[in-house]
Formats: sequence, C-alpha cells, structure tokens
Amino acid sequence: QPKSQTNYSPETEERIKLVENSLGDWVRTQYDTTWNLRERMKHHKVNGVSIAVVDNFKIDWARAYGWADSSEKRPVTEKTLFQAASVSKSLNGVGVLKLVQDGKIDLHTDINEYLKSWKFPYDSVSGGRPITLAALLSHTAGLTIHGFPGYAQGDSLPTVQQVLDGLPPANTEAVRPFMKPDTATIYSGGGTTITQLVVTDVTGLPYDESMQKYVLDPLGMKSSSYKQPPAGIESSLLATGYKADGTPVPGKYHVYPEQAAAGLWTNPTDLSRYIIETALSWNGRSERILTHDFTKLRLEPVIEDAALGVFVSRHDSS
Repeated sequence: QPKSQTNYSPETEERIKLVENSLGDWVRTQYDTTWNLRERMKHHKVNGVSIAVVDNFKIDWARAYGWADSSEKRPVTEKTLFQAASVSKSLNGVGVLKLVQDGKIDLHTDINEYLKSWKFPYDSVSGGRPITLAALLSHTAGLTIHGFPGYAQGDSLPTVQQVLDGLPPANTEAVRPFMKPDTATIYSGGGTTITQLVVTDVTGLPYDESMQKYVLDPLGMKSSSYKQPPAGIESSLLATGYKADGTPVPGKYHVYPEQAAAGLWTNPTDLSRYIIETALSWNGRSERILTHDFTKLRLEPVIEDAALGVFVSRHDSS
C-alpha cells in the first residue's frame, strides 16, 4: 500500500485483511469459495478501488487499492477523489431540504414559484397538476431524461437552461412531462437538474458554492466539490475514469454541468461523514445541517421506496 495510507492497530488490520480476502456472491453457501480483492479487480478490469468502513457512528478504517491512473502509475490513496455519479443526488437532497428547513422554499409548492431564470413549460401530459420539489427529489414528477452522459474535455458546455430545454450544445433531449406527476416512480436526472436551478435561483449563488457552504463544509466534507470541471483541486487527487473494458475515458473524465444529478467529486472518507451525520441526525444526536425531524422527512418514502434524494429499502420482518 502507498506510504501515505494510514496504518492501524493489529486488530483493525486483521479486520481489513478479512475484507480483502473474503469477497463472495450475494448469496453464499458452505461450498462457495471466496475471492481476494486484487483478483476481483483484475477480473472486472477495475484499475482502482477506495473503501471506508463506518462502525458505531465513526470511521473505523479507510484504505485504497490499485491505480488512480494506471498509465501514470499514480496510486489510489484514501484522499483520491472519484466522480460520485448519482450519489450527487443524495447530497443535493440534503441541500434542498436545508432550504426548506430555513423557510426559503416549500416542498409542495409549484416549482415555478421559485424558478426565476427559467420556467417549467407545463403541457397537457401534466394533467393540470403542479410539479413540486418533493416530486422532483423522489423521482415522482413524471419527467423524462433518466441520466446524462456528460461532456468530453474541451467540449462546449451548455447552461442548465439549455440542458432543460435540450438546446445545443446540450447532448440530451429536453426535460418534459412523460406522465402525470405523483403517480409513479420514474427515475429522472432531468428532474434533479430542475432542483439545481431552484437552488441557484433561490440562494443567488452558483450551485457548487451553495452546496459547499450549506452542505459539504458543515458535514466536514472539505475535500469534496461540485465544481464542474473540477477547479482548485490538485490533478494528482483526481481519479481517471475507465470504461468497462479497462480503457481510460478520453481526457481522463467527463464534465457534468448537471451538477446536482452527477457533478460531485468525493472520496469514501468524506462520504462516510455524510452517512454518519445522517445516522446521528436520525437518532436525534446531531443537527449539523438538518434537524431530526427533517432527516426523518428526507428518508420517508413518497411513493414505493423513493424518498427525498434517496431510495429506502424496507424489509418486512413478518
């Protein structure tokens, strides 16, 4: 492991070894063999992996494996930042709920009450029902555009309004009604992008600055950022993206103007701070950002398992 990685007590190192050498399928039987992490990385053509483990509201250990960039022979460390993809939506939910908690916006009001720089173009598909922030966060607004491919380095980048209207240089179609809101869960990164515009229109700050101020910094996620493309971060900290066959993404990574949906750069240690705060707040033991009641609200499914920025699996004990 790189010298920059933390050495732990012998007991913790034993627990780490168990994880490294005891990988298996979802379902295990007494006859199954286990795999080792390096073998699995090679099998799946994964260049680099970073892990953090939370136990009893604390980070128990963190360790990284392989290359952040294999051609540069630059190893992954605990500090290496990765593109968090749709995990970005979860932190975005915290940011939106913070504005609700502060009385700046309401979850159940027509979004056009808050949108200043663009208005949602309702049509007959919406059936006269208003679209709300609760629906956008829970993917129940009935909107198009599942996800975004991002933009290659050097490409012209669209504004958020151009993304929402599907206008050049946007590389996706317009975000529009697909079915009546509040009837079913239809995953929509397009809907999340509308919440991004609400945040900027209401706070008057660029989205990444608003999220840094109200979410990332209070959580102690000091290494993380929603800036797109990443700025003010040492390039040696950025993991290169790789395709399924192990070849690098041209330009090392894509750029996402759709920051709320896919723009977060972070690492497992920082993400663990978000997980820990969520658990503490749920238990009424912390409110760095959201109170206990607002954390409960954020994790309460609206339809099926879709809550406000997260999906909550509930297992019936009966």
